[in-house]
Amino acid sequence: MPTVEIAAGRIDYVERGTGPAVVLLHGLLMNHTQWDQVIDLLPNGFRYVLPDLPLGAHATPMHPDADLSLRGLNRIIADFLAALDLRDVTLVHSDWGGGLFLTAYGLDERVGRIIALPCEAFDNFPPGLPGKMVTIATALPGGISFALRQLRIRWLRTSPLLMGWMARRPLPDTLVHGWTEPGLRDKAIRRDLLKYAKSGFPKPELIANTEALQRFSGDALILWSSAGKVMPREHGRRLAELLPKGELVEIDDAYVLSMLDRPRAVATAMSAFLSGANASAAPHNHTLES
Repeated sequence: MPTVEIAAGRIDYVERGTGPAVVLLHGLLMNHTQWDQVIDLLPNGFRYVLPDLPLGAHATPMHPDADLSLRGLNRIIADFLAALDLRDVTLVHSDWGGGLFLTAYGLDERVGRIIALPCEAFDNFPPGLPGKMVTIATALPGGISFALRQLRIRWLRTSPLLMGWMARRPLPDTLVHGWTEPGLRDKAIRRDLLKYAKSGFPKPELIANTEALQRFSGDALILWSSAGKVMPREHGRRLAELLPKGELVEIDDAYVLSMLDRPRAVATAMSAFLSGANASAAPHNHTLES
């Protein structure tokens, strides 16, 4: 994997293609492999860049003094874009919604468009039952290692307390083993995750930072799931209404990880947006059904 050095440490990433940059972010305790089923279905003519952020499944620990709060992680995204000299980026969010705060922090100058799949927004940090379990795990000595081992047991991770409400279909063992290996191997990876999880999530600030998206002037696709309990359906609608050029497309038969539940539907909607087929100055919505 190529790497780039920024102030917080080394960021591993993968990329393919040439053209306008599309940067695909991932969720907590996940990495770039979250997108494996979609990336080959996206159109040619774009440079797809997938960084592994320090959210617990990254292979390389950050510097011990790295700021891994929401603000610090947004700085990491901004520094990553700058280090690769990426401009007018289409930034894709999924599960972890902290990257939506680039506008609130004044760090979105390199972002031209947004695609947001189901992710944290408004006061939904950390989200639902899985978020509560992460909070409990980070509060207990050895809790992170214990939780990572639980995720490796298929029947346990299908519980709503773990991954059962994240995807409609059981996640493959190989995928989850890849996500959990770094944290089980390296205590510095667990340290990075703990720094983020314990950094504080004051709800008024979270709401205000989400609502700052009304200052984002670029096109935005809110590619939400119509089912599921972790990322509320109404949050997708609120985000589309909040963004001046927001467009809502809903995916049926999918939960949070819609790129795993319905990769072709997700790729179809993303491809249309990237090509400009669905761009609209006024918010509207439609649904991609099964």
